[in-house]
Amino acid sequence: MDELQRLILLGENDTVDFKQRVTQPEKIARTLVSFANTRGGIILIGVKDNGTISGIDPEEEKHTLQLAADFYCDPPVKVQYEEVEEDKKTILKVIVPESKVKPHFAKVKEDDWRGFVRVKDNSVQTSKMVNKALEPEPFERLPLDRHENAVLGYLEVSPRITLKQYMKLANLSERRAYRTLVKLVIHGYLRLHDKEKEEYYTLS
Repeated sequence: MDELQRLILLGENDTVDFKQRVTQPEKIARTLVSFANTRGGIILIGVKDNGTISGIDPEEEKHTLQLAADFYCDPPVKVQYEEVEEDKKTILKVIVPESKVKPHFAKVKEDDWRGFVRVKDNSVQTSKMVNKALEPEPFERLPLDRHENAVLGYLEVSPRITLKQYMKLANLSERRAYRTLVKLVIHGYLRLHDKEKEEYYTLS
């Protein structure tokens, strides 16, 4: 099985997205920004949501993508293209590396720019707190508070932790516990595993 077939078989997830066509730069900009702000990813254009290969005209799609990457993302997002032939149809593989200049924002409408991160197979709008967490520290990582250190300490002796376990450990509400875990994932301290029945987190 080649890489393209493997990607399609695994379906959409936190690093893979399918698009049948790209017609609106403002919509694809959200996906580009979410990948750049998180762990990077691949967009397969010419593939339907259910994994069926429909094929596209790559030049047409590249034009809209480049417009989105350059003018609907701030700062602009770097993308690489590969054209892949499958069943006599062309698929455009768009590679979005994880960015070194986070956070990126997507233009939602005139004078309205918003941050997005990739969670499972969705581009999720970020809060101001998450946008701040995305910013690279100039010299060293920011000092963590006791709630953040609690989960890292726990994971040094245990292989994994769930949201419920962390809520109990740190005596936090579900919302606060989840926001803390997301911040640690985006910051590179933790890794989210969402393929199981219950999501869990491990040290990166």
